[in-house]
Amino acid sequence: MTSRLAQLSTQLTTMASRPDIHLYTTQTPNGIKISITLEELGLPYTVHKIEISKNVQKEPWFLEINPNGRIPALTDTFTDGKTIRLFESGSIQQYLVDQYDKDYKISYPRGTREYYEVNNWLFFLNAGVGPMQGQANHFSRYAPERIEYGVNRYVNESRRLYGVLNAQLEKSTSGYLVGDKCTIADIAHWGWVTAAFWAGIDIDEFPALKAWDDRMLARPGVEKGRHVPDPHRMKELSKNPEEMKEQAEKSRAWVQQGMAADSKK
Repeated sequence: MTSRLAQLSTQLTTMASRPDIHLYTTQTPNGIKISITLEELGLPYTVHKIEISKNVQKEPWFLEINPNGRIPALTDTFTDGKTIRLFESGSIQQYLVDQYDKDYKISYPRGTREYYEVNNWLFFLNAGVGPMQGQANHFSRYAPERIEYGVNRYVNESRRLYGVLNAQLEKSTSGYLVGDKCTIADIAHWGWVTAAFWAGIDIDEFPALKAWDDRMLARPGVEKGRHVPDPHRMKELSKNPEEMKEQAEKSRAWVQQGMAADSKK
């Protein structure tokens, strides 16, 4: 009896300390997908802004959370009362809905057809859109010299993937990627798609995807979460060519510095 009471006491203490979410992030497509997920779930969390231009993500304390030295990363109190670390944005999203989306606000019950369909599109983003568009960004904005093969290869592949998304949304009766609601699959894509112009992609070529972009932006959780830890200014930036050029030049400098530092390790 005493043992059961002690166990119950431990469980209650653990439940009382959850969530204890600490988000380590900065203003990037991958970073904001986690803050948007948290806002959509209505979860409290503490934000730690990581200055990636100063290589804070390479410091020993951060590598204890994410040994890959990338944002976003997250810690929480797990069900055993101990701290759990999460890294890779798709893994973090899956953890958050598994642990806290008991009402299935932005997910579906495990084992359902929709659950696996969400995973399809989540991995489509993490293995396709994100990496390809990221390389399109690099060759279009950050490379020290313009290499047409690299630009064309990654911009065209990103455009192809946008076409796949557009076709899926054309068939959707809800306006979202899976089922009858917005899910982590939509949230995962949004930060990238809304920054299509930065990769040299004209979103107007994809009407269903453009409508989806506007639909996502109208969601309160997206509106609040996109401004973490700093204001999200992609829409404004897209209308200001001079500022785009200035921002690209600033980013190019620290990207190249980071690459040089990594090559010496």
